[in-house]
Amino acid sequence: MTDEALAAPVAEQTIDTPAGPRRGRVHAGLRKPSNWIQLIRFATVGASGYVVNLAVYALLVHEADMHFRLASVCAFAVAVANNFVWNRIWTFRDSDGHVGFQAARFYVVSLVAFGFSFLLLNLLVDGLGMEKVPAQAIAVAAATPLNFIGNKLWSFRA
Repeated sequence: MTDEALAAPVAEQTIDTPAGPRRGRVHAGLRKPSNWIQLIRFATVGASGYVVNLAVYALLVHEADMHFRLASVCAFAVAVANNFVWNRIWTFRDSDGHVGFQAARFYVVSLVAFGFSFLLLNLLVDGLGMEKVPAQAIAVAAATPLNFIGNKLWSFRA
């Protein structure tokens, strides 16, 4: 290998490979402190939504004697409204974007993540016989990365 190749920036060395440019952007993104702050804020908002989701779900399943699938849908609807407001004004601070477009994108991303969590919930409850509230807790937590990536890259993109 020549001295010139060793001296070249990493992005230039990987540009010839299909994954090269992406790897360079991801690496650069990981090095930006603002992205880590956004992730922490998103996790904080997600934690509040997680608590709201589980509280509504437990109340509906145990107190209202609602079927766990319907309770999951209702809990999602309440938590997603909470999360949109907080993510818009605090996590992504994107007041310049059109709220209607952001909301539509946010709900599409949230519905995809909910679909994943709903399938997992059914697998845990019906397939593995797990208790309903712990199964909901696991399913919602497992869908969180989908939510963050979708909202960061699409719903609230700069």
